[in-house]
Amino acid sequence: MKHGIAFRKFSRTSSHRMLMLRNLVTSLIQHEQIKTTLPKAQDAARLAEKLITLGKKGDLPACRRAAGFLLNQSLVPKVFTDLAARYAARPGGDNAPHAVLELVDNPRDLRFAMTARAVGWELLGRKVGQDGPRAVVASGIPEVGEVVAREKEVGPDERGQLRPITRTNLQKVLKFRGSEAMEEFSTLAEDHVDTLLAQPLAMKEIVAAKQEKRATFESLRLKAGQTVPGGVRSTLHLAQGSLGKEHTGRSRWFGRQKLGVDKTSVWNQI
Repeated sequence: MKHGIAFRKFSRTSSHRMLMLRNLVTSLIQHEQIKTTLPKAQDAARLAEKLITLGKKGDLPACRRAAGFLLNQSLVPKVFTDLAARYAARPGGDNAPHAVLELVDNPRDLRFAMTARAVGWELLGRKVGQDGPRAVVASGIPEVGEVVAREKEVGPDERGQLRPITRTNLQKVLKFRGSEAMEEFSTLAEDHVDTLLAQPLAMKEIVAAKQEKRATFESLRLKAGQTVPGGVRSTLHLAQGSLGKEHTGRSRWFGRQKLGVDKTSVWNQI
């Protein structure tokens, strides 16, 4: 029976090993994201979770233990105020098996921004299909915040305005965040909608200007693997080029609904 085997040895003495892990956890609390090897990240994650648990306790003994563990004493108030409030209703931390160690729901959370962009993409695609691009450019999508609030409360067996996978991701990133995060999420989605609307308009003006000057269109040609919003082919398929296999027998009902901003016949109506 094995006893006393709590952490990996890392070919270091116990004092050197613990100092290394304390340094990793201190850097994680300070920057909220660090990059290290997978074994070190796994062991540091265990200590980071225990440190955040001390912050959630909030008593004097917990504060003394946290101050004795962190190498930077100025980070102790952050553990007992910002991080304790952020993870007050969250049981545990991030146990994902990868080498990039981060505190979940931190300001640099990439999934938060990507989900907001996916929501903006789908709402714009639905709006363009219903009202046409000219009406969307004139009015925009003012009800993004209302849609986000409704989709957050939709159950797993109910239907909403978003795809099920997008709705699930939306509920995940907003589950442990407050009302300010919902407003930020709606703002990101609205900004992405504006970007998607601006791209075809700007491209149309650039093409018209080049046609007047009889200039070349080489700078506007897509690079290998590059796609545009509304493209009907995936980025992987575009990167494969002529080696990509065409799935001619695949039904169009199994494909994701695209926005269609790269279709000239639609956007020439603007």
